[in-house]
Amino acid sequence: MLHFQRHTLLVCGILFLFLFSFCKKDEGGTDPPTETWDPTPYELKIPQGFPDMEIPVDNPMTVEGVSLGRRLFYDSVLSADNTQSCASCHGQGFAFSDNGKRFSEGIDGIEGNRNSMAVINAGWMPTLFWDGRRNSLEDQAFEPVPNPIEMHQSWPVAISKFNNHAQYPDLFFDAFGTRNIDSVHVVKAISQFERTLISGNSKWDRYLRGEVELTQAESKGFEIFFTEKGDCFHCHTTILFTDNIFHNNGLDSEFSDNGLFDVTHDENDIGKFKTPTLRNLEYSAPYMHDGRFSTLEEVIEQYSHGVKFSSTVDPLMKKVNQGGIQLNDDEKQSLLAYLKTLTDTSFVVNPEFSNPFENE
Repeated sequence: MLHFQRHTLLVCGILFLFLFSFCKKDEGGTDPPTETWDPTPYELKIPQGFPDMEIPVDNPMTVEGVSLGRRLFYDSVLSADNTQSCASCHGQGFAFSDNGKRFSEGIDGIEGNRNSMAVINAGWMPTLFWDGRRNSLEDQAFEPVPNPIEMHQSWPVAISKFNNHAQYPDLFFDAFGTRNIDSVHVVKAISQFERTLISGNSKWDRYLRGEVELTQAESKGFEIFFTEKGDCFHCHTTILFTDNIFHNNGLDSEFSDNGLFDVTHDENDIGKFKTPTLRNLEYSAPYMHDGRFSTLEEVIEQYSHGVKFSSTVDPLMKKVNQGGIQLNDDEKQSLLAYLKTLTDTSFVVNPEFSNPFENE
């Protein structure tokens, strides 16, 4: 009899659980919906006359990805002591160059030996760094975090910070559909933001669009720039004002920094460095790979009378035997006036590029 009662109770219990489960589904309708990932495509604003930008197939631009990348660009959590971010060496007010410094200083107070390149129109650059050692923004973004003279933090430690953060797992899900954050996601997001750092609204751009006229000095400087008189256009070519190629531009006859040679190990590349863009020069001083010149006047004087011969000096430096292109004072001032037409004030104050933490 006791065995029968236990059996009856067991059957009743199972039936009750079945009916309870059925009723709950009936009352609620369905099980809770699974989370969906639906990022918003980001449409780049390409200025008139600029080429199309090639976006990596494995890192398409999304609104969520760009927003996350902007946040990461300005977040000091990427450094070991939480004091430095990408923006620490690439300040917006300096056209995303290093805040007027000759050399960047890492968290341990150690200086590098090259001037931080301005992050301007970087989405069109086939190589990154003065020596071209990286071939994409994604590859470039891997370097500063573990670099012992920069942020000096291992990627596993950085990723642990993100995975244990109150907000970042959700932000990474919005951007990439996963809360399991890794370094690839971090550099992809930063690269998406950097591809939006487009400068194309200088006086020169407005002139090309027929919106403004050049002054007499600017027009004369334009003529010097784009003719053999100044011979600037061979390297600072196209609407981007860089050929994205490497040149020995006659800075030295002997080299303490071998430039491209350190990457290729080809002796013909000793002393060659990547041509930087001339856009926003007024904001990105000091100049050259080692920041040796503080002013544009010094740069113009170098090309005019300071060019030095070496075995790898570029053939484009046609008057190297004379020390340079031999501009007189009036021509120097005109060339300077033209170079200043490449200043894009809107770029350095664009709120879409600014520090998002300042508004929180």
